[in-house]
Amino acid sequence: MTESIDASVVIPTHSERRWASLRRTVTSAQHQKTAPAEIIVVVDHNPDLFERVKAEFPGVTVLENTSLRGASGNRNTGAFHSRSELIAFLDDDTVAHPTWLGNLARPFVNPAVVGAGGLIVPAWERTRPSWMPDELLWTVGVSYAGMPTSVAEIRNVWSASMMVRREAFGKVGGFRVGFGKLGDQNRPEDTELCLRISAETGGHWMYVPDSVIEHDVPLDRSTFRFFLRRCYAEGRGKVQMAGLLPRDQKLGAEQDYIRRTLPRAVARNLKAATLGRGGFHALRAATVIAAVAAAGFGGGVETISTLGESEAATR
Repeated sequence: MTESIDASVVIPTHSERRWASLRRTVTSAQHQKTAPAEIIVVVDHNPDLFERVKAEFPGVTVLENTSLRGASGNRNTGAFHSRSELIAFLDDDTVAHPTWLGNLARPFVNPAVVGAGGLIVPAWERTRPSWMPDELLWTVGVSYAGMPTSVAEIRNVWSASMMVRREAFGKVGGFRVGFGKLGDQNRPEDTELCLRISAETGGHWMYVPDSVIEHDVPLDRSTFRFFLRRCYAEGRGKVQMAGLLPRDQKLGAEQDYIRRTLPRAVARNLKAATLGRGGFHALRAATVIAAVAAAGFGGGVETISTLGESEAATR
């Protein structure tokens, strides 16, 4: 007999180009060993896709985004429609392992836990680029070296595999609409949500590595050009996010990552290269340096832009 849990799974989608992957995502949610109370697919301002999803998945709740275009409003539409105690999110290009939902819910026996996230592993369309270091796998939306290897408290998780208490989510008004992934913008709306919920409720987030999903990494996201653009966007996004946070809430995790994790990655790969363990290690060391430069440049551009806007507003 399948167990069940008072949790709704929300899956945002926006394009017919992801139809095949959306079907895989919904199927994986339907085949959880711990069954959700409801599966909700939210279509982002695409009437034709909305009708197609309704016809394809009769046992699934299908909604149209009632908010602004973008992932944040799309997720909010599904979350605020749900009535479950827990709200889980999956992206439409992921596949959840059968124990994903049940394992992700375990930490919530502690009332101090407001949310949790799981391990995200890459599903490369071809092969992983040889120049990609483990520490920078976050650029393709998956878990990276330096994250906990067992259940542990963590500052923030990713919305591709997230569970949150409905009460806490509603208390802060959900994801910040207009701050997220839309067009060429790539702002960390999930990190911002986690920080805002923690600040508002005093609760904490947990990382659950045995709650596993696979995340598609298409060819166009396996290029060095995409990688640099992603790092640049992250630099800009973190500056934008810092401007939204209370003054006493610092981005300590980012600072520790830059000061400790990345220098260790450079040193480890350079050592491996000098010991003859493969020339790709030298490429990975160089990639880390390029990533820091691109993110720093993006942060600088955003800082200058923000200062310019502030000066213009005071004139």
